[in-house]
Amino acid sequence: MDFGPHLLLAVLEGAVGASVLALTALGLSLVFGVMRVVNVAHGEFFMLGAVVAWFVADTLAGHPAVGFVGALLIAPLVAGAVAMAVDRLVLKQVHYDPEATIVGTIGILYILQQTALMTYGPEARPVEPPFSHRIALPWFEWTEEGFEMFYPWGLSITSYKLFVIAAAVLILLTFWAILSRSRYGLLMRATQLDRETALAFGIPVGRVYSLVFGLGAGLAALAAVLIVPIQQAHYLMAGEPLLLSFIVVIIGGLGSVRGTVVAALLIGMSDGIISVFLSPTLSKILATLLVALVLVFRPQGLFGTKAA
Repeated sequence: MDFGPHLLLAVLEGAVGASVLALTALGLSLVFGVMRVVNVAHGEFFMLGAVVAWFVADTLAGHPAVGFVGALLIAPLVAGAVAMAVDRLVLKQVHYDPEATIVGTIGILYILQQTALMTYGPEARPVEPPFSHRIALPWFEWTEEGFEMFYPWGLSITSYKLFVIAAAVLILLTFWAILSRSRYGLLMRATQLDRETALAFGIPVGRVYSLVFGLGAGLAALAAVLIVPIQQAHYLMAGEPLLLSFIVVIIGGLGSVRGTVVAALLIGMSDGIISVFLSPTLSKILATLLVALVLVFRPQGLFGTKAA
C-alpha cells in the first residue's frame, strides 16, 4: 500500500481514538472547570464503565445490539451514581480543598480498582460489537487517463469504528447544547464563574457540584462503552485514559470545553498517525513533550485564561 492510503487509514484510526479521548477528557475538564477539583480517579470511572458494559452485555441474551444498547444506558448511570456518592461522602466532607480532594480521589481510585478485581477478576474480556462490517475504502490517483478510483488491498475500516466517530460527535454536540442552552447549563456556568455570587442568588451549589461530578464520570463511562468492543474490558485499563485526559486538559486549558475538544483531536489524530508510521510509544513521548512546552510557554493552555 502506498503512502496516501496508509495516511488515510492512520487518520481514520486516529479519529476513533480522538473521539473517545474527547469524551473522556471532557468529563475531567468539566469537573475541574466547575468544581476546581483534580479528579485522579477519573480513569477508574472509565474502567467502571467498561466493566459494567461487559457485565450488561454478558447478562442480556439475544443479539449483541441488545446488550450494547443496555450498556450505553446503564453504564453511565452506574458510574454517575457512584461519582455522586463519592462527592457526597468524600469531597463534600473535605470542603473541596484542593490538596485533600487529590488525596481523597487517589483513595477512591484504589477502592474502585480493587473492587473491580475482586468482583470482575483479572482477565481482560471482550464485548461483542452490535455490528462490524468491513468497509473497503477507495483511493484516487491521477493517471494518463485522468483520475481513477481503485480499492487498495488492506485499505478498510469497520462500520462500528465509523459509528464510534459519529456517536462521539453527536454526544459532544448534545453536551454543548445542554451547557449553552439549558437551565442546568446556566447553573453550571454561573457556579463556574463565581461560586459565592451563585450562592447569593440561591443557586444550590452543592447539588450542582454533585451533578457535575456525576456527569463527568458518566461521560468517561460512555466513552468506555464505545471503545470496549474495539479493546477489551480490564480492571487495569484506567491508566492510559487518565494520562491522556490530563495531557488534553493541560494543553487545551483547564476548564475550557473548546480547548479540550481541540486538544483531544490534536493528540488523538497525531497518536493514530505516529502509531501507524512509527511507534505508539513515540506518540506518547511526543505528547508528554508537548505538555512540557505548553507549561513553559503558555501555562494556561491553548484556550485557557490567565489567573487574575
